[in-house]
Amino acid sequence: MSAALWTLIGLPAAVGAGLACGDRRWGRPAPAVAVFTTVAVLALAIAVAVGRPAVRVAFVAGAPFALAADGLAAAVAVTVAAVALLVLVFSVGDITGGRARFFGLMLIFIAAVLTTVTAASLPALLLGWEVMGATSYALIAFDWRDDVRVRAGTTAFVTTRLGDLGLYLAAGAALASGTSLGLDELAGLPGPWRHVVAAGVLAAAVGKAAQLPLSFWLSKAMLGPSPVSALLHSAAMVAMGGYLLLRLQPLLAATDWAAATAAWIGAATALLLGAVALGQSDLKQLLAASTCAQLGFVFVAAGTGGVAGGTAHLIGHAATKALLFLAAGAWLSALGTRELTALRGAGRRYRLVGATFAVGAIALAGAPPLALWATKDEVFAAAHASSLPLYLVCLAAAVLSAAYAGKAFGLVLRPLPADPEAGYDTAEPGRHRVNAWQQAPLVVLAASAAVLEILSLPPAGDAFRRLLGATGEPSATGPEMVLSGALAVVAAGTAVWLAPRLPAPAWARAWLGLSTAADRLVVRPVLVLARGLAWLDDHVLDRAVEATAPGTVRLARATARADDIGVDGAVTALAAGTRRVGALARRPQTGQVHQYYAQAVVTLTAAVVLLILLVS
Repeated sequence: MSAALWTLIGLPAAVGAGLACGDRRWGRPAPAVAVFTTVAVLALAIAVAVGRPAVRVAFVAGAPFALAADGLAAAVAVTVAAVALLVLVFSVGDITGGRARFFGLMLIFIAAVLTTVTAASLPALLLGWEVMGATSYALIAFDWRDDVRVRAGTTAFVTTRLGDLGLYLAAGAALASGTSLGLDELAGLPGPWRHVVAAGVLAAAVGKAAQLPLSFWLSKAMLGPSPVSALLHSAAMVAMGGYLLLRLQPLLAATDWAAATAAWIGAATALLLGAVALGQSDLKQLLAASTCAQLGFVFVAAGTGGVAGGTAHLIGHAATKALLFLAAGAWLSALGTRELTALRGAGRRYRLVGATFAVGAIALAGAPPLALWATKDEVFAAAHASSLPLYLVCLAAAVLSAAYAGKAFGLVLRPLPADPEAGYDTAEPGRHRVNAWQQAPLVVLAASAAVLEILSLPPAGDAFRRLLGATGEPSATGPEMVLSGALAVVAAGTAVWLAPRLPAPAWARAWLGLSTAADRLVVRPVLVLARGLAWLDDHVLDRAVEATAPGTVRLARATARADDIGVDGAVTALAAGTRRVGALARRPQTGQVHQYYAQAVVTLTAAVVLLILLVS
């Protein structure tokens, strides 16, 4: 079973690398290869979830490279693999250019996410985290000839890297504490080091999950291909920020300030980004802001000890958000627009897409009996048990989530306007059709969004809690679920009715002004520093190397001449002298006996004279 765990990560990584490095001839088979690979990955994820293997290999002293599939990792790994498969099936009908590179990068991305999910030590977590961030940049900036998209990818990469520094801080502090770097052991670190590790982990999670104040990068990421947005927002990189806190909830609990901070960051993000979502006129921007808000609920769950509710919400949100983004992508490729006003009636024009989008929107609104209704209430139960003000903020954020979901629902399912074609083909040329590859995943995801509430309802909910080892956590009561469901229905219904007239203040459309502020305070300074370092490399270091090179060549030539004339000459002279001495030594060797006697007499005479001189 350990082999299955290694293969779960190694298979998509190897196939993805092969496709990404292949030439254009790989473009035709790439979709089929990627889809079949992901089918195998899903089968492996299920096998790993059943077998629960763990592997550990030596890496550095006190820091093994460890992977494990406990209950939490098993549930999320299966979710990641299933959503990834459906997104790649959609991509077969949506991506037409650079297919080998696209599907290769997606497989590497999936491998990195699965590494993050199954990581049981900080070295393994850092590896998955790093590759996930790098491939997300390549996928967001997939159309590398478009400077705007490349800048969007750069903004996303630089911003998330800012948060990622926290993970290195956490690893350094854990290593300095002299204990193991296993994730399950971080909660037991000595006091000062535990606080540093908790702060670093929280910073990394905030960056990846696009929580306040780093939410703005998710707005830029919407310029990537629609399948990238669907996977990024649902079960992959953004979700991994929330997953990290669920995984390390014991660390947060052991560090009280970190738990409270995570919960309030999540609640504030859910509330403020819910308002941002309500003010958007671009469907993908609305869905992006809603991702920040929904992941805020996962942060609340991690901060208040509601791991089961947070995990169920994470899984339900993965299916719901993948569905909504793929539906938005289908309309974008068919009609060439993301603007909600231009998409008015799109749900009636493409009825299957409209019907599945309606299921996703109702689920996103938190209306019963769909997925995010019961899962959200489980999160709120933990928040209520922790703090009444926190619970009330979450309830207000839930009302906003129903409102922005109702807004999208109300616009795309309204009757077609008199001249619908006027707003089409503004973002890209539309194909005026939605093919079967794009439609099939929507049906599966809609069915999932309709039934995943069972993860928070008995008896399946009880089994899910046992799987996660979270049987003692707070659970929503009947009146609480009725209250939140009623609020969701009322808010969503009102938003559907008032959809064309809902306010869209400038501060909401501009994502609270965070994008402009961050561009000035984070992205531009980093890029200016990078350009400065590049100039230093080109004009100082390179010139120093170039200036040194001719001198090195001249020194080499001088050394060669010294070798030829000096060393080689001395060796040659020594050899010549040796030959002359040898020749002189051979002269007495005549073979004549009387000459040898004469030589012996001369030698003995010389020896006697020398002896007399020495004695006297």
